[in-house]
Amino acid sequence: MKQLNIYFTSDIHGYFSPLDYATGAHADTGAANCMRRFPNDGNTLIIDGGDTLQGSPFTYYLHKNGLEDPCVPAQIMNCAGYDFFTLGNHDFNYGQENLNRYIRSMDAYCLCANVEGLEGVRKTAVVTMKNGLRVGLTGIVTHHINIWERPENLKGLTITDPVPAAAAALEALKRERVDITVCIYHGGFECDLDTGAALTDSDENQGYRICRELDFDVLLTGHQHIPIAPRRLLGTYICQTPDKAKQFARMALQVTDSGITMEGSLEDAGGETEAQAAAILAPLDRDAAGWLDTPVGHLDVPLLPEEHIVMAREGSGIANFFNQVQLAASGAEISCTSLGNQVKGFRQNITVRDVVATYIYPNTLDTLLVNRTVLKAALERCAQYFSLTPDGTLEVSQDFLKPKVEHYNYDYFAGIQVTMDIRNPVGSRVTSIRYQGQELPDGRELTLCMNNYRSSGTGGYPCFRDCPKVRQQQTEISELIMDYVLERGSITVDKTKWLTVLY
Repeated sequence: MKQLNIYFTSDIHGYFSPLDYATGAHADTGAANCMRRFPNDGNTLIIDGGDTLQGSPFTYYLHKNGLEDPCVPAQIMNCAGYDFFTLGNHDFNYGQENLNRYIRSMDAYCLCANVEGLEGVRKTAVVTMKNGLRVGLTGIVTHHINIWERPENLKGLTITDPVPAAAAALEALKRERVDITVCIYHGGFECDLDTGAALTDSDENQGYRICRELDFDVLLTGHQHIPIAPRRLLGTYICQTPDKAKQFARMALQVTDSGITMEGSLEDAGGETEAQAAAILAPLDRDAAGWLDTPVGHLDVPLLPEEHIVMAREGSGIANFFNQVQLAASGAEISCTSLGNQVKGFRQNITVRDVVATYIYPNTLDTLLVNRTVLKAALERCAQYFSLTPDGTLEVSQDFLKPKVEHYNYDYFAGIQVTMDIRNPVGSRVTSIRYQGQELPDGRELTLCMNNYRSSGTGGYPCFRDCPKVRQQQTEISELIMDYVLERGSITVDKTKWLTVLY
């Protein structure tokens, strides 16, 4: 018998230190705490599934202050002794120069079989462990990057469907006569793991299809931020870690002449930080904290989050504020925005930390020309967010909770008064759309501003995909928020209730 140990992380999203960036307090999480528990021996592979470079106030601080060279994320990952990694969709957010620097600075090999045009990226790799076990590996990433990412960040790159790329890589690895095959997939599962029932008709996540059609021994997944403890699925051993390095996966695979068996678990990051990583991070964390706590301005009321269902039903001051900023920056007639799965909110005295911890994505602002038909389709998608229990209680629909929690795909509108009746069937719930006190006629066009992620049609909004774009702004929305407050000093937040929900 020969054993292969795999330690796996994914979707770190810039959470290297054991910090809750929303508050600045210590937290038993972060990549530097996970790696403190990684062994260093000849029969272990340490692997990451991507989405490392973006998603925390810390990496935002590095990016906005020109502190990307040397590449701090790579320095930290190198402390752990990573062997292989693949790319995540958010690793492209800060541009190719930043991504290339990361790939170049990593001691680990980058495997991504469905991305062409990036230097230093391999389709496959074969490594012989100390015990003689030959391990073949490949990596793939969701091709929905082509929909989500800014075109300038993908210039010269080709990103194809990951499943055919994985199939070709698997055949190449089999020709190498490896003992075990591993696929690192920045994507998740589109079906219920126990029943096989489809959870979505999108091909954003294709993990179940990979297990059904391809015979990899191991599939390591991410992207969905849903923890899946190591288990067997259709003959393949799988696992998935949560985001922000809250946990890592440990898999011990035993290879014998009769086959492969596995024992594994998801492990908490723990309270101890790897010493070398801590030394690199300490001065940067101190400087970042000073920058994040810089005052920006004052609101007339605090904007604190409530339960997602309450905010969606009653309206959100946070969303109203975002829409207020977007309308001022774009000059559009109406606006829509969304909130993250975790929402920090704002005290009356706003700091940089409040802004970047509440609006976490590097989105830019697009303005589209829309009509009532387009708005009706978009609002019906929003109305799908609501579901009624048998006793008539309003709750979040499972469509927004499985296979991935997607509160961020519910949009809050400003500038139009909307009525939804959730007692009606899905697709017939929007009963009124009023603009400036009058029902919006079919022939009337309006300018609607939104983030570039939504304008691509992503999240169930294909109605936006073909709308004429009248303006595209390259300044990130988090910066627009800070500029808006800095210019005005004191802000009176829009308190309009734009949506009425009947149930």
